[in-house]
Amino acid sequence: MDLHTDRPTSTHAAFLFDMDGTLLTSLAAAERVWSRWASRHGLDVPRFLPTIHGMRALDTIRRQNLPGVDPQAEADWITQAEIEDVAGVEPIEGAAAFLQSLPADRWAVVTSAPRALALRRIEAAGLPLPPLLVSAEDVQQGKPAPDPYLLGARLLGVPVSECMVFEDAPAGIRSAEAAGARVTVVTASHTHPLPTPHPTLSSYVGWQAGAAPGGGVWLSGPDLKR
Repeated sequence: MDLHTDRPTSTHAAFLFDMDGTLLTSLAAAERVWSRWASRHGLDVPRFLPTIHGMRALDTIRRQNLPGVDPQAEADWITQAEIEDVAGVEPIEGAAAFLQSLPADRWAVVTSAPRALALRRIEAAGLPLPPLLVSAEDVQQGKPAPDPYLLGARLLGVPVSECMVFEDAPAGIRSAEAAGARVTVVTASHTHPLPTPHPTLSSYVGWQAGAAPGGGVWLSGPDLKR
């Protein structure tokens, strides 16, 4: 997409996108699978479900400190169940067109999901496959540690401080902040307001982006803060 807008624009070295809740909605599918798992292990399902978002399944399971449980085996079960259940997985409004407007070497998906699950959900949502995907297996420490976004920027060959991260979950926002990236918060899947000092968007409708003269990506939108 060419730069033809009279709205304020910002320019960034690259865009790094979280996946679930940021490019697509998988809330219903994820909560179906995690509800089964939590019930099987005697957890309080309504209290537990809000804690699953934005982090690797392995890290979520480890935090429960369940006796006699192999966290990796349980995470593998979760992943397979989520791969098999993609009913209701849909793109965030406007996301497909927004991604298609970006230069291929200037964006990546950085997700807490395992690679196989990420590819399955992206396909189910009808979104373009990312030229670069950083998944749960690619880092020793997942979100909220900065490692995933640091790796994404490094693989794109750009300074993370010049990247714009699109995130929806507190753990991912903290990860991007710790990495030193700029942040835009996607609120499409939020059921309650999330206080944030960062720019927000409720969908990608009305937002524009494209290759900036001289390199990088420009961004313009109705809620853009400068």
